[in-house]
Amino acid sequence: MVKRVLMIAFHFPPMRGSSGILRTLKFSRYLPEFDWEPIVLTAHPRTYSSIGDDQAGEVGERVAVYRAFGLDTSRHLSFMGRYPALLALPDRWISWSLGAVPMGLYLIRKYRPDVIWSTYPIATAHLIGLSLSRLTGLPWVADFRDPMTDIDYPPDRLTRQTFQWIERESVNYCTKAILTTPGAVDDYKKRFPQTPASRFHLIENGYDEENFTAAEANLIKEQKKNTRLVLLHSGIIYPSERDPTQFFEALAVLAGQGLISHTDLHVILRATAHDSYLLQLIDRYKIGDIVSLAPPISYREALSEMLAADGLLILQASNCNNQIPAKLYEYLRARRPILALTDPAGNTAAALISVGIDTIAPLDSKNDIMRELPRFLALIKGNKAPIASMENALAASRRSRTKELSALLDDVAQRA
Repeated sequence: MVKRVLMIAFHFPPMRGSSGILRTLKFSRYLPEFDWEPIVLTAHPRTYSSIGDDQAGEVGERVAVYRAFGLDTSRHLSFMGRYPALLALPDRWISWSLGAVPMGLYLIRKYRPDVIWSTYPIATAHLIGLSLSRLTGLPWVADFRDPMTDIDYPPDRLTRQTFQWIERESVNYCTKAILTTPGAVDDYKKRFPQTPASRFHLIENGYDEENFTAAEANLIKEQKKNTRLVLLHSGIIYPSERDPTQFFEALAVLAGQGLISHTDLHVILRATAHDSYLLQLIDRYKIGDIVSLAPPISYREALSEMLAADGLLILQASNCNNQIPAKLYEYLRARRPILALTDPAGNTAAALISVGIDTIAPLDSKNDIMRELPRFLALIKGNKAPIASMENALAASRRSRTKELSALLDDVAQRA
């Protein structure tokens, strides 16, 4: 008997520029291996600010993809750069729900799915999942990934209140709520003490072994002309959650002391999405000869760059202690030395320590970074930097995570 799941996700090819695409893309690709047929309900490509075909070929042959009407309020409904705030609650893609709910009802009639699954961080996706579940009575799995709200997040009060309402309604009405870190699971259990603890389930992010196999096959390492080490950060640098100010200041001081220089270290920040902010900091600390910004590249190219780098950089502030950047799992599989600038008490540090990586310093401490960075570079030069074992890396593959999801869907469908 065919089991079907309706997957509601904003992030999906041909969108570019977000690692969040991979969670739904890979779940949908591998679910048929575990006897689940996915029907993906996503948004029209016009809603994406950047699109490309580099991941189109990774959509599984057995995946039915439907794209509902949607607009980006900031680009399509603004006048002279301004738009009413209500047209962007809970997010700029609220219009997607106008097309997705009717299309979702059509898909439910057509395919008769056993379960509805929706995924954050676009809050509108959970609104769509909530609406379809309430209208049809189908069990609903809400994939939160990270917590939707915090004491001061989202920073805008009205947006935060809207998010809190969606979060509360989702927890109350979903059959299962998925989080991606142990800390996030614990946080939700504390926030919602009246909700059965069994409702909350852990499925971490991961990496795709097929992508890495292809990247390794195409990898061409350039012959080094000097001893300059490349330290790479691949992906978005959020000013509030991954602020590199203390790191940049540490680089400036170390350079001033002659402990590092542009002749022995090159820090590449790839596809930050906040280049203008970072350029101001780079200019302020006069480290432009050490730190450079690089534009987005295809996902396969990004993996090849990780594999070729001398070291990989993680930035994660203490206000994200219950989160783990999705790129961490790719870093572990790349099996290159990792410098993690993050709170040693957070989930990111715990994940690294569990696989034997201790090159960690708090992101908000210039002095700690000044101590750890030279040690890290010395370990690389001495070929002694700790890296994850292949066994530990493979445990975080997307196929392994999909097996966990299929077991959860089986349980939900059997109980319905």
